[in-house]
Amino acid sequence: MKKIYWIILLIIVLTVGGVFFYKNRVKNLKNGNNKNSQEIVNYILNISSYEVNVTVDVTSNKNSNKYILKQTYQSPNRSTQEVIEPSNIAGIKMENDGTNLKIENSQLSLNTILENYSYLDNCLDLYSFIEDYKKDENATFEEKNEEIIMKASSKTENIYMQEKTLHIDKKTQSPTQMEIKDNKQKTTIYILYNEVKVNSTK
Repeated sequence: MKKIYWIILLIIVLTVGGVFFYKNRVKNLKNGNNKNSQEIVNYILNISSYEVNVTVDVTSNKNSNKYILKQTYQSPNRSTQEVIEPSNIAGIKMENDGTNLKIENSQLSLNTILENYSYLDNCLDLYSFIEDYKKDENATFEEKNEEIIMKASSKTENIYMQEKTLHIDKKTQSPTQMEIKDNKQKTTIYILYNEVKVNSTK
């Protein structure tokens, strides 16, 4: 009888311990950075605001140019883009409130407001990628190593900006780089995200 008693007691202890371990494991998965791929994609697609510093390489058949830009976005349609480098155009800033476009540069005494401006899509902007992804029925994402890779076709008629690929760090859930390719699958624009501050509704 004692042997049966100890066996039953051992089973109870193992069961309770197993349930406790399972609940804590699930709790840690939910509270940590162990989100699945779809959750991370949803987080990116529901960004409400951001502030980023990016290095942009633009490559054409004849040459290559590098820029450092500061970009901000505030939902639903307020955005800014300021040139940090190269020095000869540093300080040029564009502000868009969804209706008017303001271009300014104190060094050049430039201060222009274009009213009722029909916004030309800024392909360098993170939110431009998000909009393309949402509109593209064939947009895809995949998990590779420590990254989530999102791909979408651009709606622009510009042959040099036909496909966009955004890389997301799984741990930080922040973009790390974006490639824009032409109609021949050649990379024309490469964007490296140096500093990223993102807020999302998800």
